[in-house]
Amino acid sequence: MTQAKNMPVVAGNAAAVGEEQQYLTFLLSGEMFAIAILNIKEIIEYGSLTEVPMMPGFIRGVINLRGSVVPVVDLSARFGRSRTEVSRRTCIVIIEVENGDESKQDIGVMVDSVSEVLEIPRSEIEPPPAFGAKIRVDFMHGMGKVAGKFVIILNANKVLSVDELSMLGEAAGMVPAEQTAAVA
Repeated sequence: MTQAKNMPVVAGNAAAVGEEQQYLTFLLSGEMFAIAILNIKEIIEYGSLTEVPMMPGFIRGVINLRGSVVPVVDLSARFGRSRTEVSRRTCIVIIEVENGDESKQDIGVMVDSVSEVLEIPRSEIEPPPAFGAKIRVDFMHGMGKVAGKFVIILNANKVLSVDELSMLGEAAGMVPAEQTAAVA
C-alpha cells in the first residue's frame, strides 16, 4: 500500500492534567466526529484494500501496514448508513483499540476527510443524548461543544470492539452472500 501522505499524530500531556484532552476531528457524511488522539496511531492516504470474503458490509477489507494485516472498517456503514464513497480526501485513520484480553489491536477506519486536532475542555463535553442520536449511544463518549456546534466524540473501544466485530463477521459467514449486505 502506498503511504504518500502519512500524518504523524502528536499527543500532548493534556490528558494527564485532566482539564483538556486532544481529539482528532473528521467528517463522515457531512457530520463532524472526534476520537481521542491517544487512541490514534496515524493517518494514511486511502489506498488499495484487499477484500475479505464473507465479512459484514462495514468491513471494507485489510491493508498491509508495515508487515501487519490491519482490518479497515467503513465507519459510515458501521453506523448503519450507506458505504463511504471514495474521494481524493478519503483517509484511513489507524486506531489502537483494546481487546477483551488486555492486548491491543490496530484497526483502520475510513473517513471522508480529516479536519484537525482540537483541545476540548472537559467542561465543554456533555454526556451522550439518551435518544435521537443517529448512532448507538454506547458508541458515543459524549458531545463536545466547539465554536458553538456539537461534535460527536466517539468511544473507539466500543465502535471498534474486536469481540463485536468478529461476532458480526461470524454471523455474516452464516448468511448467504446475497443477504450479507442486509446483515451489516
